[in-house]
Amino acid sequence: MLQARSRCQYLGAAGLGPGQVGPSATLCFLAGIDYKTTTILLDGRRVKLELWDTSGQGRFCTIFRSYSRGAQGILLVYDITNRWSFDGIDRWIKEIDEHAPGVPRILVGNRLHLAFKRQVPTEQARAYAEKNCMTFFEVSPLCNFNVIESFTELSRIVLMRHGMEKIWRPNRGGPGSSSPQLFLPVQ
Repeated sequence: MLQARSRCQYLGAAGLGPGQVGPSATLCFLAGIDYKTTTILLDGRRVKLELWDTSGQGRFCTIFRSYSRGAQGILLVYDITNRWSFDGIDRWIKEIDEHAPGVPRILVGNRLHLAFKRQVPTEQARAYAEKNCMTFFEVSPLCNFNVIESFTELSRIVLMRHGMEKIWRPNRGGPGSSSPQLFLPVQ
């Protein structure tokens, strides 16, 4: 079986990390960081994602700087019912441009199941994503809507950026096997 491993990072408002956006998987808590792994299917091949949630709080900026150095993809997550969380994305883009330039990123509007409380119009978020060369998704983990699709698209972008032929290698298994990592920071 062919397998790749991906390191991802979440960025965005506090409380919108892998537990709120991502698929269910192994989760452990580190000081200021939530770490989660999951496996998705991409074009019939397994991709193991390592998700690092840097919580989106300003006090964890230095942690983000450290973890972003190894990032291969970034999910910028905001709450569609919280204008402040969307407005904070600019600050994270500046951090990414400074500490992880060129790393692919996707803008994710979370909590679509609460659309009746929406404070950020879809059209505005989509235009913002286009202006900043990002793919855009709105997701609802509660309804299982577009969650896996957003992770899959970011993984596809990362793998294409790094060259599929370099990433897709037979997984020999065991402790000595080395699979490439896709690090997707998640806010």
